Amino acid sequence: MTALAVAAVAYLLGSISFAVLVVRLLQGRDLRAVGSGNAGATNVLRAAGGPAAALVLALDLAKGAVPVAVARALGLGSAAIGGAALAAVLGHVYPI
Repeated sequence: MTALAVAAVAYLLGSISFAVLVVRLLQGRDLRAVGSGNAGATNVLRAAGGPAAALVLALDLAKGAVPVAVARALGLGSAAIGGAALAAVLGHVYPI
């Protein structure tokens, strides 16, 4: 049950679009309406500059690393750790 809960939280964390959130917080506009329209770090670089893009990149890396670290800290097996990583990636690619 713990492995399933970690995977579910990993998916939800992966679903957070930090690109949209950072640009909205810093500039008050919708990233999807500027530049290429893509909600990714490259469009953040074009629309909001280097520091904002670096922040988005770091947050996107963290949303994959944190579930793996939590799964390891809980002593889960390698399959559950891999499941947490996969769930985070799936959340990033196919958000809610």
